[in-house]
Amino acid sequence: MAPKKSDPEPALAQIRIASIVIIVTMVLWMGLSYVGGLIELEARFAFLFDLAALAAFLWALIVLFNAWRTRQIKKD
Repeated sequence: MAPKKSDPEPALAQIRIASIVIIVTMVLWMGLSYVGGLIELEARFAFLFDLAALAAFLWALIVLFNAWRTRQIKKD
């Protein structure tokens, strides 16, 4: 097994993970909303999908903010 390359800056790994979470969340959210409309799911399930997507977006926002702050502190 080849050794993993470590990022020169840990904040870059956090940014990459948050970006992936945002993309996957958006695709899943739109897909679940579309499929839910096709099979006529109840509105409570639509709200559940919305809340799960909002939680993922909030998590990504917090991670990105922390990465930004870390890079700002290291810059000074």
